[in-house]
Amino acid sequence: MDKYIETNLLPTHSRGARRRFNRPYMRLRDASRRQEKLGHRDEARRLRQQMQRLPSRDPNDPDYRRLHYCRYADDWLLGFTGPKREAEQIKSQIGGFLHHELKLELSPTKTLITHGRTRAARFLGYDIVVYQADTKHSRHGWRSINAQIGLKVPPAVARAKARPYLRHGKPIHRTERMTDSDFSIIVQYQAEYRGIVNYYQLAINRHPFERLKYVMQRSLTKTLAHKYRISVPQVYRRYRAVLATDHGPRAGLQVIIERNGRKPLIAQWGGISLARKTTVGTLDDQPPKIWSNQRSELVQRLLADTCELCGSRQHVEVHHVRHLKDLQKKGRAPKPAWAKQMASRRRKMNRPGFCGGSEPAKGWSHAGTEEVSERVA
Repeated sequence: MDKYIETNLLPTHSRGARRRFNRPYMRLRDASRRQEKLGHRDEARRLRQQMQRLPSRDPNDPDYRRLHYCRYADDWLLGFTGPKREAEQIKSQIGGFLHHELKLELSPTKTLITHGRTRAARFLGYDIVVYQADTKHSRHGWRSINAQIGLKVPPAVARAKARPYLRHGKPIHRTERMTDSDFSIIVQYQAEYRGIVNYYQLAINRHPFERLKYVMQRSLTKTLAHKYRISVPQVYRRYRAVLATDHGPRAGLQVIIERNGRKPLIAQWGGISLARKTTVGTLDDQPPKIWSNQRSELVQRLLADTCELCGSRQHVEVHHVRHLKDLQKKGRAPKPAWAKQMASRRRKMNRPGFCGGSEPAKGWSHAGTEEVSERVA
């Protein structure tokens, strides 16, 4: 397809060096200059204002056409300067080539012809538009951005990225991350937000990500609060920090892990600028998942092989109850010490040893080896 478009369509639908001047515009320009020479400055200013409403070049010049082609994997985009009738002919030619040569069909819902000034074209997650603003001028007084190509963030992107962190429109904690360390939790939130923002750093309207940052920050603090059973203000007091960035100091969250003889590990949340960048490197809006190497509390307790009642390492067994409510039913026989500890800690698994007469109550638990699987990235 690349070869067909580059050798057949691009040469056929690209001609002319520049558009010719627009005659109504040129007449107003000449009249304004004459009035300026006669000293009628008010009339000359009025004529110049009329000029600003007209294009300086003829948009319907039949001797000027431009066709540009861009493809990434199976997504491709054609930018055409010319009438819609010719754009439909180009679409028909490409459809015929795909049908006869490659045995493929164009998707009618995805292959659209749009005008860049009235409707954006979606390509690789960006909305591609054509600027039109007669009030934007260069330092020389010329209209500076008309007919330029602009990239925008689609309105639905920020909402879709924030959806995993919301429930009924409010930020929530992420239960699946509570077994990770606070260092890993902050690293993963920061990596996900940075990946999304960096992918759209070419866009001119990155302000919707301010809402995404708020949602993710609230979700992050709630996750840490649920992990350590503290309040969200306590999370801020524990992790708050002033981060040094290229745009000055910024408030954020930070975790530092000291290491003997080595640089400390630092995880930060915040400090990512939403300023537009015109030169970028790699764009990635799907950062890899970050999993903690630290084992969960359950695995740590299983590997300890120690009785949690007396600290004995002999004849240690695992006891598991199906429901915590079974430990607090009225009318039952007095509970053993291990059952009381499980109820007080709100844990469904304990590791008592048969010492001090703490024989498990029959029917409430089972003895044996509990297999625990750990997910590792």
